[in-house]
Amino acid sequence: MAQPLSLHVSVGILSISGGSVLLLVNNYASTPEKDFIPHTTQGILLLIIAILLAYAGIRRSLTHGQLLSSLCLTVSGLWCGSGLVYILVGQGVLKPTELKSSLIPGLAAFTLALFIIASAAIIAKKAVIFIISIGISLACAHQIASLSAPGFSCSATAANYLLVSLVGVYFGFGRLLSTITSGKVEPPGTGMKSKGKVRTEQKQGCCYLVTVGLVMNLLSACVLVCPLLGVVPQLSVGHVSWLWTAGVYQMGMCVLFYRAMDALAATFYGFTALLKFAEGYSALLSFYSVQPYTPVPFSVVFAVLFSILALFSCQKSLLEGLYQLFFAAYCIAIASQPQGFFQGGTQGVQGAIFVSSASMLLIIMFNMVSTTTIPMGRGYFKVLVTRMHSFTLRVHDKELHAPHLGYSKYADAELLGHACNMLAAFAISVTVGNRNPLLVLVLPWVVVAGGLQLHCGSVAFSRGKTFESTVFILYGVMWTIWGLVRYSGLYHETRSFNMAIGIISFMLFNGLVTAAALFLNLAWFAYALTFQLILISFLLDAVGALPYGYDIGVTIIFGLISFYCFLANVFNSTFQSPQIPLGRCLIKLRGVRGGTDICPHLPARKATSVQQIADIMRNGGICGMPTDTVYVLVAACNRPNAVVKAYKVKKQAQDRPMSLWISSIKQLEPVRHLLSPLLLDFMAAAWPSSISMVIPRGPWMEVLGLGDAAKYIGTPQSIAIRNPDCSVATHLINLVGPVAVTSANPTGEADTTHHNQVYAKLGNNVDGVLCDGASPENIASTVVDCTKIEMGQIGFFRVGLFPKSKVIQIFEEVQKRHRCGQPNPGFEPDAQRGRHSGEDEPETGRGDLTVNTEIMMYQLKPVYSRYFEVKP
Repeated sequence: MAQPLSLHVSVGILSISGGSVLLLVNNYASTPEKDFIPHTTQGILLLIIAILLAYAGIRRSLTHGQLLSSLCLTVSGLWCGSGLVYILVGQGVLKPTELKSSLIPGLAAFTLALFIIASAAIIAKKAVIFIISIGISLACAHQIASLSAPGFSCSATAANYLLVSLVGVYFGFGRLLSTITSGKVEPPGTGMKSKGKVRTEQKQGCCYLVTVGLVMNLLSACVLVCPLLGVVPQLSVGHVSWLWTAGVYQMGMCVLFYRAMDALAATFYGFTALLKFAEGYSALLSFYSVQPYTPVPFSVVFAVLFSILALFSCQKSLLEGLYQLFFAAYCIAIASQPQGFFQGGTQGVQGAIFVSSASMLLIIMFNMVSTTTIPMGRGYFKVLVTRMHSFTLRVHDKELHAPHLGYSKYADAELLGHACNMLAAFAISVTVGNRNPLLVLVLPWVVVAGGLQLHCGSVAFSRGKTFESTVFILYGVMWTIWGLVRYSGLYHETRSFNMAIGIISFMLFNGLVTAAALFLNLAWFAYALTFQLILISFLLDAVGALPYGYDIGVTIIFGLISFYCFLANVFNSTFQSPQIPLGRCLIKLRGVRGGTDICPHLPARKATSVQQIADIMRNGGICGMPTDTVYVLVAACNRPNAVVKAYKVKKQAQDRPMSLWISSIKQLEPVRHLLSPLLLDFMAAAWPSSISMVIPRGPWMEVLGLGDAAKYIGTPQSIAIRNPDCSVATHLINLVGPVAVTSANPTGEADTTHHNQVYAKLGNNVDGVLCDGASPENIASTVVDCTKIEMGQIGFFRVGLFPKSKVIQIFEEVQKRHRCGQPNPGFEPDAQRGRHSGEDEPETGRGDLTVNTEIMMYQLKPVYSRYFEVKP
C-alpha cells in the first residue's frame, strides 16, 4: 500500500505544480492588451489538471490523508471553475470585458477557503500543504487586484505561483523518487510523517468530504452575494461555470458520503447540488434576458425537507443541524420573492450562508488536525431522546445499513430518492399555460431531481435492492425526459401521438412495478400506483385531452405519499422504536418473502456477532454460516425442532439427508468408547479441513440430543461428519455444540457463495445470517468413505478441495502410528497434540511398509451419493 499511497500524493502535488507553472507563465508573459496563452487553451489545460487533482484527492482520501485531499479537491474546484470561464471567453460566449465580473466571485471564495486550509496546515505542522495553500490563496487575491486594475499585481501573482511550483516540484518528485526506489532514496523534507509524530487527522473519517462540500457552498454563496454587495453588476452567464462546478462537486460528495455510510449528509449535499444547478440555470437564462420565477409551492416544500433533514442531522451535531437550517431559510426567501436568485432578500440569505459556511469550514478543519476540538454539540440529541422514554435510538455504526445485499457497501439511498420524487412532483404542479416555459423555473428542479434519482437507483443496485433500484431509475428517466420536453420550449413541437406512445411504454413498465409492489408493502404499492396516475396525466396532456385540475391533483397526491415515505425512512433509520408503519404486503405467496422484516445479518469478524448467532441457535433458530467452502444452513443438534425446521426450509428431498459437523474431535469425547480408535486417529490427523467422512451410524448419535430428528441426519446405515477448517464456523459450533448442516439453498439450486444469497434464496425462514462476504472457495469438499476403515480400507465418493494424494498420505501415516501403539492425539492435551489437518508430517520411508489399505474410487451409489448434492 505504501507505493500507491505515495503515487497518489505525487500525482496531486505535481498536478498543482503543473497548474501553477501554467498560470505563472501566463501571468508573467501576458500584457494588459493580450494574454500570452489563449483563453481556450488555458481553460482546457486547467480542466485537465482539475480532473487529475480530483482523482488524487479522492484516492488520497482512502488512505486518510484528509488535509491533502481537502487541498487537492479545493484547488481542483478552483481551476475547474476558472477554466470553464476562460473557455467561455475564448469561444466568444463572454466578452473579454466580462472576464473580471465572471472570475472575481469565484476567486474571492477560494481565497478564503485556501487561507483556512493553510491555517489548518500550520496547526498540523504540514509545511508543504501550508506553502501551497497560502501561495495559491495569495495568488487568487493578487489576481483579483489585477482584474480590478489591469497590469497591477500580475508579477505578484506570478511570484506566488512560482513559489508553489518550486515547492510542489521538489516534494512531488521527491515522493515519486521514493516510490520508484521503494523508499531507499528520499530527499530531505519529503517524508510522509513528521518525526515521531502522527497527527490526529484520522479522527473523523469523512472530514475531507464535509470540508469540500462546505467550500462549494461557500463558492455559490459568494457568487450570489456579490451582486448584492455591488462587486459585480448582476448574476450573469459568466457565473454559471462556478455554480455548476459547485453542483458537480457536491454531486460527487453525495456519492462519496453514500460510500462513507452517511445517508443524511449524502441527502443534504444532494439537495444543495440541486440548488446549485437551479442557480446556474437561472444565470444561464440571463443570456437570453430572461429572469425566471420559482413556483411558490416547490420552494415551500424544499424548505420543509431541509428543516426535517436539519432536525435529524442534530443527532450528529447541533452545529450541523443549525447550519442546514440556513438553507431552509434560503428556500423560504426564494418562495417569498418571485425572482429569488436575482433579488436582494435571497442574496442576503446567501450572505448569511457564506459566513456560516466559512465558520463551519474553520471549525471542522481545526477539529480535523488539532488534538483539542471546538465543541459542535455532539451528543445533545441523544441525551434529549434518552429522556423521552417512548423513543429508542438506533445504534449508528457501520452496520446501520446492513445487510449489504449487493456487490459493494453503500448507505441506503431511499431518503434522497423519495425526496427527489416529492420535489419533482410539486415542481410540475405549476400551471404554465400558454406562457413561455422558460419564464417559470421548473426545468432544473425536475431534470436534476431525475438525475439524482438515477444516482439513487445506482446506489440501490449496488446494495442489491433490485426493486428499489428499478423504481428510482425508471422514475428518474421519466422525470428527466418529461422535464426536458415539457419545460424547455420544445413541447408544442413534439406534442403528438409519438409522444403518447413513449408514455404508454413507461406505463407498461410501471404496471409491472406496481404489481411487484404488492409483494413488498402498502406504501410502495401506493407509491407506484399514484405514479401510474401521473403517467396517465402525461398521456392525456400529450393527446390534448387532459381534464382541468387532474394533473395538479395526482401530482400533489404522489408528492404527499413521497413525503410520507421520506419521513418514514429518516425516522425509522434514526429510531429503533417506535416506527412509522409502511404497511404489510398485500399479496404473499408461499416461498416469497413479505419484505416487512429481515433477519439479523451480522459480520463474522466480530465475536459478539458469533455469540448473537449462537444465542439464536440455542433458542431453536436456524442460521446461515460461512465455511471453508460455501455457505451452509445450520441447526443445533440439541434442538430437534430446529433440525426439522432446517430440513423442511431447505425443501430437502428424502434421499438427500443432512450431515453432522463438529468444532473439534473433543466434542466426540462422550462417545469415544463407541467409535473405532483408528477412525478417531484419522479424524484427529485430517481435521480441521475440507474433508467429510462417511462413517457407520450407531448408538453414539443418541448423546447428541437429536431425538426423533435424528432420522433427518444421514441414512439408516451411515452418516457424514466433518470438522471445517474455518475459524468462524468452528467457533460457532464450539458455542452451540454439534450442528446439523445442509446447503443454504433449496434443493436443486446452485450453491450459495455469498451471504446475500442466503436470505435471497431462503427468505424469512432463516433466523440469522453470519456474513463473511464471498466464499473463499467454490470447490466441493473431499468426501471419504470410512465405513470400512477397520478393514484398512477407505474410499472416495468425491475428490474436491482437499487432494486425494494427501488424504492417502495422512491415512497411511495414521495407520503406521496406530500399529506402533501410539495414543490417539485427538484426546491428548493441546500442548502435546501433533499436526492438524492439512499439514504434512515429516516424511517417512514407505518402501518397507506393508499397508493393508485398498484405495479405490467407488461409483456414486444412491446410499452414499445422497450426501453430496452440495459442496460443503
